[in-house]
Amino acid sequence: MKMVVAVIKPFKLEAVREALAGIGVSGMTVCEAKGFGRQKGQTEIYRGAEYAINMLPKVRLEIVASDEIAHKIVETIREAANTNSIGDGKIFVLEVGEVTRIRTGETGELAI
Repeated sequence: MKMVVAVIKPFKLEAVREALAGIGVSGMTVCEAKGFGRQKGQTEIYRGAEYAINMLPKVRLEIVASDEIAHKIVETIREAANTNSIGDGKIFVLEVGEVTRIRTGETGELAI
């Protein structure tokens, strides 16, 4: 099993969710996040004063899936979240050792 963790721009969340539903992803965890990468934040002007925003708003998605579909999930997120501009985000794929569904006690891929 794999956990796909994606950090994307907030306005792309709905497009990514719809694209993932289209390939059969039935659940995910979504968290609001802040961070920066190569763009190192941005500068904005408020009431004539310029100030730097070092942490930009992002959305973090976490999806646990079988090994067979993990690659498809990565490609789907990459296509749906891409704006061809700096700050589009990152996708990480991690190995998952064990999963247990709390309600039923099911484990492994049955718990996904």
